[in-house]
Amino acid sequence: MAIQKDRVRFNVGGKIFETTATTLAIAGRESYFAAMFDENWDLQTNPAGEYFIDRNPDCFSILLDLLRTGELYIPPNVPEKLLYREALFYGLTDHIRSAKWGQFDGNRLHPLKSVTGRAPGDGTAIRASPDGGCCVAHGSMVHIYDWMLEEHPPINLDYQRVNDAGWVGSGDPTGLVISTCERLGRGQGGMGLFNSTTGELRYKFNVTHENVVKSYTAGALCFNDGCNLFSSCKGRSNEYGIGVWDQNTGQQVDFFYEPHGWSLGDADKLQWLNGSNCLLVATLFPRKDNCYISLLDFRSKSMVWSWSDMWSPANSDDRRVRDAIAMEENSSICVVNEFEDLGFMDLRRESGSVRWSSRSRLMKGKMPDEPCYPKLALHEGQLFSSMNDCISVFCGSDWVLTSRLRRSFGGSICDFSIGGDRLFALHSEENVFDIWETPPPSIV
Repeated sequence: MAIQKDRVRFNVGGKIFETTATTLAIAGRESYFAAMFDENWDLQTNPAGEYFIDRNPDCFSILLDLLRTGELYIPPNVPEKLLYREALFYGLTDHIRSAKWGQFDGNRLHPLKSVTGRAPGDGTAIRASPDGGCCVAHGSMVHIYDWMLEEHPPINLDYQRVNDAGWVGSGDPTGLVISTCERLGRGQGGMGLFNSTTGELRYKFNVTHENVVKSYTAGALCFNDGCNLFSSCKGRSNEYGIGVWDQNTGQQVDFFYEPHGWSLGDADKLQWLNGSNCLLVATLFPRKDNCYISLLDFRSKSMVWSWSDMWSPANSDDRRVRDAIAMEENSSICVVNEFEDLGFMDLRRESGSVRWSSRSRLMKGKMPDEPCYPKLALHEGQLFSSMNDCISVFCGSDWVLTSRLRRSFGGSICDFSIGGDRLFALHSEENVFDIWETPPPSIV
């Protein structure tokens, strides 16, 4: 920021403010204030030496104080929504979020609020956006919430059941990919990229086989850093496997066909591993009677690691795997069974048994009438596992249980997601979801 003098005067909506260029520099390169002093923007002062901005002065005062102190205080007479709108104009939304909640830490999470959806019954999935908002899939509808938890117009998929949803990322903050089931007798199905703010369909992701566009059901979604989108695919003939698309153009770039005797097209979970450039694919009960976990290398079109419970005894814990997640730093895959026991498999071995950790068992008393299967997530070196109406946090090299998150409203947790320094937990009853966040650090 090329600034000739340190003191700066503003006339904001008729009210005078004076600050320093040093304070304004804290706003960052992408802010309004950085653009003001860019040599390509010839912004002139008035005869009094002031920069005039035709915006709300009360909000400007709050935002300027935020840059000075790092703390956010909103007087009762200023609506939060108005302040957030002004922060968006000045490019200070990241500063607002940082002041309202701190860096994510599973052991310090506190409940922010619970939101009740418009439609009762089970939701399909909840996905956190990179900026602290989320989307909730419910039947053929996807409900969108921004980081202020204001609901946007829902996306209606015309009676096509939604299987998964995923945010494109920081390069396209409004881009939302939605996967749906094929409708019998009508085709359609597949995936589309939508604008999460307007609900507009930008384009569809087609599957082609022998140069013919095929109708298919799209399942689990995953993205990598190379702008590729992965999805499990289930067609009517040969389109069983994992498809790959360029998320910027929507063009299909690859397809890994399902080997005989294995399951890829019905996968519940996909996870891209940056270190090995491989894709974790997990097909789990009850989608299939058996569990199939594999690592796919698209460069060699090979399955470089695999495990299944089809050869395990009927009464083995291996036959009750409900979710899986890869942990590259430990060269292992973590799985969880219906009792929330954690199991670990060594990726350095071609195949092997699950090493179960009974210390993680948290079930006490009888199971609820309508239990939800446990889910796993890994974030910033912490492992999260949902079970019934709570989420457990595990830390350290031995994955010791360190915290439990529980709310009394909404029933069992059917899905949860972490993103934008928030945790979102979707309950099975009344489509309720909770928002958890870490309090901001104290400023001395």
